[in-house]
Amino acid sequence: MKLVFAGTPEVAVPALDALISSGRHEVAAVVTRPDAPAGRGRRLVASPVAERAEEAGIEVLKPARPRDEDFLARLREIAPDCCPVVAYGALLPKTALDIPARGWVNLHFSLLPAWRGAAPVQHAVMAGDEVTGASTFLIEEGLDSGPVYGVLTEEVRPTDTSGDLLTRLAFAGAGLLAATMDGIEDGTLHAVPQPEEGVTLAPKITVEDAQVQWSAPALRVDRVVRGCTPAPGAWTLFRGERLKLIQAVPVLDRADLAPGELAASKNNVYVGTGSHAVELLWVQPQGKKPMRAADWARGVRIAPGELIGV
Repeated sequence: MKLVFAGTPEVAVPALDALISSGRHEVAAVVTRPDAPAGRGRRLVASPVAERAEEAGIEVLKPARPRDEDFLARLREIAPDCCPVVAYGALLPKTALDIPARGWVNLHFSLLPAWRGAAPVQHAVMAGDEVTGASTFLIEEGLDSGPVYGVLTEEVRPTDTSGDLLTRLAFAGAGLLAATMDGIEDGTLHAVPQPEEGVTLAPKITVEDAQVQWSAPALRVDRVVRGCTPAPGAWTLFRGERLKLIQAVPVLDRADLAPGELAASKNNVYVGTGSHAVELLWVQPQGKKPMRAADWARGVRIAPGELIGV
């Protein structure tokens, strides 16, 4: 088939690579978000998908909005058979959805209908799911509600951050998307409607969502920290400034600290929660680089009984 691939971040690159190297389909063009400011200088930088496409000599389309007539006209000229999508980042209007003969097929990082929305992996980690996965489905105008072509499952490991899990799903899902294109092309694969039961939503995680509540049980604190790593980053307040929490682990045999109460020794930093304590392993003070929590604690000289999150 002639394909136009739509995607933006690094997580979409393995799928693009899989389609380029499959040898079965032609990736005629790539659709991605416009260049965005990045780094200290805030200079405009192309998306990872755009950079990979340019390396491969593939035409790159960067519409400000997918409903822009210039973009739609170019898409009609290319006349793709199908448009595979991975984390494109913009809502596709019906005028765009109607152009490819076999539609737009999205690789979504959950077992649909669970975790429909922008942040399925983060929500799976924060909810304590033991198993998640990826699905390919035909995009309709609803939110991730289209019929499903294929799925794969992936264990959520006890120490997984959302970044760890998303990386594994990106590479496994690349193979699923390529196989889905093959099955659509040869007629062996047919989309099946999603069940009406079991729908859960996964909206974007905000900075406010990532604030740790120390009155919550230690397992909840652990899940929030892992689910918000690397982005947007779990955080708390310490002496009026934000402290980013990069790694924290529950300590099941310590329950002598009140919620938010700090206790530091030479090599360990503990915080009380609504159940037992958690040990802070890595933190990032405001305006500084990540550091071991014990090094941070020595520098700030934590007072006995001092509270965090206040």
